[in-house]
Amino acid sequence: MRLDHVVLWVEDPLKSAEFYAEYLNLPSVGEMEYRVGKAPFLSVRVSGESIIDLVGKSIAGDVDELHGWSGSSGHPVNHVCLAVDETRHYEILERLESGGVEILKIMHDTSGAQGNCRQAFYFTDPDGNVIEVRHY
Repeated sequence: MRLDHVVLWVEDPLKSAEFYAEYLNLPSVGEMEYRVGKAPFLSVRVSGESIIDLVGKSIAGDVDELHGWSGSSGHPVNHVCLAVDETRHYEILERLESGGVEILKIMHDTSGAQGNCRQAFYFTDPDGNVIEVRHY
């Protein structure tokens, strides 16, 4: 079993995709289809097996109908954690700091899916979604 995708609620999916591309080097998925109105949202690719869907808050009601659970759409996620190798970890941290993105907290020796990580840091995207980047 593996994590396929996470849905983040955003004001402007294109702006959010630009942020994830600029600071995390996550390429967009379905951007052209979204731009021409053939897709209701777009995504960014985390790995060959995982994406983050960037869904506009304006279509939360439509998403409720999609999976049949009324009132479930639009709820915030506490945070999304991305695990990377040590080199990429520090490259991302430097890129965020250089871009003026506030680092909320840096932690050491925290527990995660692969055991204790050496370092993790948190920041927010343009919509206030909290993102954690860690390396083991």
